[in-house]
Amino acid sequence: MIEHIVLFKWTETATPQAIDAAVAELRALKGKIRGIIDLSCGTNFSDRSAGFTHGLVVRFTDRAALDAYGPNPAHQHVVQNFINPIRADVLALDYEV
Repeated sequence: MIEHIVLFKWTETATPQAIDAAVAELRALKGKIRGIIDLSCGTNFSDRSAGFTHGLVVRFTDRAALDAYGPNPAHQHVVQNFINPIRADVLALDYEV
């Protein structure tokens, strides 16, 4: 299994509604993309986040599923329409469980 962890930092102009919509769209990917075992997304409450305010954790069946996730049309729709317009920075980490 593969853990895919993404941290998000939003622009100063990102509205709470836009952030909530991005989180909701990310959560909805669980039922849309083959190879996702589990997916969670939420708001940080730690003071150690270096300005990253939201996190995404996706567990995939294997590396092939992770590789297919990036270009998947459902994922790209969320990235292009909900994430990129309000994204200031992103940090991703992948590892095998």
